[in-house]
Amino acid sequence: MTPSDGMAPLPLFPLSSVLLPGAAAALRIFEPRYLDLVRDCGRNGSGFGVCLILEGSETGAPALPAAVGTLAVIEDFDRGADGLLVLRVRGERRFRVRHTRVRDNGLVVADVTWLAEDETMRPRPEHMLLAELLRRMLEHAVGDSVVRIPEHRFEDAAWVGWRLAELLPLAEPERQALLQEDDIHARLQQLLEHVA
Repeated sequence: MTPSDGMAPLPLFPLSSVLLPGAAAALRIFEPRYLDLVRDCGRNGSGFGVCLILEGSETGAPALPAAVGTLAVIEDFDRGADGLLVLRVRGERRFRVRHTRVRDNGLVVADVTWLAEDETMRPRPEHMLLAELLRRMLEHAVGDSVVRIPEHRFEDAAWVGWRLAELLPLAEPERQALLQEDDIHARLQQLLEHVA
């Protein structure tokens, strides 16, 4: 289900980490409110929002979510060795939280507006170093598998930025700042300053 551009209600899964567009994450599900969320997503073919926790924790009382998050779509699920449900999700479109409310079961639901999707554009000359850095990081991490990544990906400024934001050793507030930045080149500049 593709989100529309208008305001829409979205169940939230606040985390102590940032989910970036295109990034994968594994989530262990055991609280009833999140089991209900997964059931509803399965029935509706929908995703849910992941937001960084600003106050609170991942379990217990509802946490205060950051104002910008990422739509998470379930790609796979399994049972862990401990018997808990494990989801593999992937980040898709970014959104801004407008209002939140808490259901009786403790699940936070937000009215969100969808942020513009990134345009495909080449990195500026001063950011080409970042594409090469990403290529080397991927070669080191996965070896020969990097050849399967199409060359045009390294010429897509947004993709390069999101992958570096995922792989570099950034603090979660730094990742959140990148997630909140709408300007692709400004994101790359922040990353360049981090690695310089």
